[in-house]
Amino acid sequence: MKHLTVLLVFIMLMNKLLAQNVPDAAKNQKIISDSIYIAEIETPKQKPKVLHAEPLYVDLIRDLGARKGEKEWNIGMGITDNNRYDAYTALVEYEFAPMDRWGFEVELPFSFYYPSGSNDRTKTPDSRLNSIKLATQYTFLVSDHANTSLAIGYIHEFELISFRNYGKGAPFNGQLYNPFLVAAKRWGTNYHTLIYTGPAIHHPKDHVATTSWELHTNFHYMISGTRNFIGVEFNKNFQKNDFDMTIRPQMRVSIADNFMVGIVTGIPIRRENQRFSSFIRVIYEPGHKAIRHAYHPIP
Repeated sequence: MKHLTVLLVFIMLMNKLLAQNVPDAAKNQKIISDSIYIAEIETPKQKPKVLHAEPLYVDLIRDLGARKGEKEWNIGMGITDNNRYDAYTALVEYEFAPMDRWGFEVELPFSFYYPSGSNDRTKTPDSRLNSIKLATQYTFLVSDHANTSLAIGYIHEFELISFRNYGKGAPFNGQLYNPFLVAAKRWGTNYHTLIYTGPAIHHPKDHVATTSWELHTNFHYMISGTRNFIGVEFNKNFQKNDFDMTIRPQMRVSIADNFMVGIVTGIPIRRENQRFSSFIRVIYEPGHKAIRHAYHPIP
């Protein structure tokens, strides 16, 4: 994981160094190529849509400004190093847009826990299918002039009991309510910023509900003429007098036109219980129309 972080920093520095040494003609060709590529995404034949880089860890419910018929499968796998145990996570997620600017999502997130070293297994959380997660998102503003999109959304999770308690009672163990707001802007052709925020209301079965506040800020650099990017998420959570933040350097690479892989490293700013983590997201877009990649490296 440390090596991955170093690799991301190295790529960013190399890209900046190369950009400083590209001849003016090459820079002009790069700008033209980016413009052509963005025009392909934001084609005026349909409702306006701005190309934004979507974060990989706290991802969106379909693209901002989604168009009718868009759909996407995600498979995610991760590992988190805690003080007393290791947590392995997995998710299966399906996103679709039944109409312009509306996105819906169904997700099944899993967690598996194993004690680390000689720690007592009885103090390790139970493995489970965490919840049945349903979500929707509506992009209420798309400004192609300002390269800005604004969206509201809502996530509802039906939390489930652990695997070992199946058959011992009701399967549902609580609910989570999470309305949110998303604001995204593209600066020029390569730089992207995004803010995701909202309250998370956790209501365990037979217990009083508690509220925390999420604020996730993101910065990405999208490689010219592609959907590949490098960037970072700052995932922040506020609850009463407690504040937690995890920094997540990340990169996304297109394997094929409709198939991408994202790699994320998690670095908590305070190691109270959680230490380093890593996460991989595999993204498949069935029926995705091929886009002409206008950019070609200049010798």
